[in-house]
Amino acid sequence: MGAVTKQPIYWSLMVHEDWKIHIAATEKGLCFVGSQNQSFDELLVWAGKRMPGSFLIQDDEKLKPFAMEFYGYLKGAQNSFTAPFDLYGTPFQLSVWDALGKIPYGETRTYSEIANAIQKPASVRAVGTAIGANPLLVTIPCHRVIGKNGSLTGYRGGLEMKVQLLNLEKETSLLSRNLL
Repeated sequence: MGAVTKQPIYWSLMVHEDWKIHIAATEKGLCFVGSQNQSFDELLVWAGKRMPGSFLIQDDEKLKPFAMEFYGYLKGAQNSFTAPFDLYGTPFQLSVWDALGKIPYGETRTYSEIANAIQKPASVRAVGTAIGANPLLVTIPCHRVIGKNGSLTGYRGGLEMKVQLLNLEKETSLLSRNLL
């Protein structure tokens, strides 16, 4: 549960081709990336749980630097994000999200591998829960986590979004290897 913050959360609807994603940031950095084609309510519910007392302000200009990175990623021209993050989670969640950020573009890891990476090999289920609470879809690449048997498992943005992101990264990685 987040602390009462009473701070503004700036948001924008990022639209690119068939992608529509709500993104939000505080003065410190990106704090929320929504699921593909979900309503504003997804952001509203998240803000109420994680940043109670905050207030939402639409500001497309303030979110433009974050949106530009997304556009680059979705076009296959950028494979990482440099904009600052403002994360709200438990120490355990933050350690899991940090481990997710270290999964290389175009690669995948299993839940067990993430548990081992944070030196908590017995906490695979808790790792899955922390991954499910990731507020920054795409930018903290939880879509790169798969089941031990290689199966695609749950994803806050839906399995269709997960497949699209993995395919985008696979295609971009193949293209860049062929160009070298």
